[in-house]
Amino acid sequence: MFNRILIANRGEIALRVIRACREMGVKTVAVYSDVDEHSLHVQMADEAICIGPAPATESYLKIANIISAAEVADVDAIHPGYGFLAENAHFVQICESCNITFIGPTADNIQKMGDKVVARETVRKSGVPTIPGSDGVVKTKEEALEVVRKSGYPVLIKAAAGGGGKGMRIAHNDVSLAQGFMMASSEAERAFGNGAVYIEKYIENARHVEIQIMADHHGNVVQLGERDCSIQRRHQKLMEETPCPVLSSDQRRRMGKLAVRAAEAIGYRNAGTIEFLLDPTGHFYFMEMNTRIQVEHPVTEMATGYDLVKEQIKIAAGQRLSFEQKEINPQGYVIEFRINAEDPANNFAPSPGRVEWVHFPGGPGIRVDSHVYSGYDVLPFYDSLIAKLIVRGDTREEAIQRMSGALSEFMIEGIKTTASLGRAILNDALFRRGRYHTAYLEQLLKDGLGGVALTGT
Repeated sequence: MFNRILIANRGEIALRVIRACREMGVKTVAVYSDVDEHSLHVQMADEAICIGPAPATESYLKIANIISAAEVADVDAIHPGYGFLAENAHFVQICESCNITFIGPTADNIQKMGDKVVARETVRKSGVPTIPGSDGVVKTKEEALEVVRKSGYPVLIKAAAGGGGKGMRIAHNDVSLAQGFMMASSEAERAFGNGAVYIEKYIENARHVEIQIMADHHGNVVQLGERDCSIQRRHQKLMEETPCPVLSSDQRRRMGKLAVRAAEAIGYRNAGTIEFLLDPTGHFYFMEMNTRIQVEHPVTEMATGYDLVKEQIKIAAGQRLSFEQKEINPQGYVIEFRINAEDPANNFAPSPGRVEWVHFPGGPGIRVDSHVYSGYDVLPFYDSLIAKLIVRGDTREEAIQRMSGALSEFMIEGIKTTASLGRAILNDALFRRGRYHTAYLEQLLKDGLGGVALTGT
């Protein structure tokens, strides 16, 4: 096992890794930008090193600074969390060249799955169904029109190196296709340094269902069940639950097997998720693979009882998985809601500022992952996520009621948050019946949330 691990991240995921390491008897080293000096992950780590000024490009994304901190602290391994450098194959290669273990997949895994066109082709060859669309990158508007002549509208234009909803446009006709092609390519170039795009058939009223994968260095690949991530705003997930309310036991079994097959096709290592789109007829298709631990990993932890971050560390240290497929038996119903420092009553405008006072909910079946405390400054430089509420119930109705109560107990002064939006979703009849899809939230917002007021608290 490792002696010292550097966490190349901040916020709640850095705390999550620190807590896992503490329970395993592993020392931790936090890195921070100068404006993060008083952050909770800095206070909780065994050691902390400043790696640069506020902009992420000068600190959390600065590979040279992070490697220097790792060498000064004499660490055995680096855990990247999610975001920042978590899916940067070059960073993995640099770690390897410095004899530092990267707690995550291999550089080859990241490269293959990071290019969405290569990922589609790779899993398709292994027998995993993919969404109909272009055979590869579409280079011109004319090529895009040729693809659509075969598939028909609507279509989705997507960045080949994309993620997080960037470089993505829906087209319903030739005019919007031409405009969307240019906009998606331009946005992808700015966001990822790669303007390549491809085209998929846009599946309307689809659900976004992902399968959690864990794989070790001894050829063992296990899937730990699904998470329904369909409640999204601008392609950004807001709420997740397991089990998926509309997935049959046969669909669940087949989706799990295909997810394992996709991971095996690239010799995958460590934690990852295989993302599927489930259409209204019950057919599902591979969408992409996330080669990292997910924001929503606590959903699976609450359902299975396994600590995925500890498992990541053990796998990176060369150990076998702690469990076999036959031992995976998710129990109950779990829901996670992400609380962001945004004002939902003001078009989700960012709400940085000082947290004057905060109270987190508690009680049976309730988990809070957060780095926020009274007196903490929510900074405008980074992601707006400030807390995740995760609840478990014996039935879906109990989980919904428990989440509703937890959101009501979540109290914060000084900034606006999306908590009121969570309460509005939980009160919606369609959500309660499990009848939602990836466009559900945008429609709910357009229709006025059934008269429920968004307060920003």
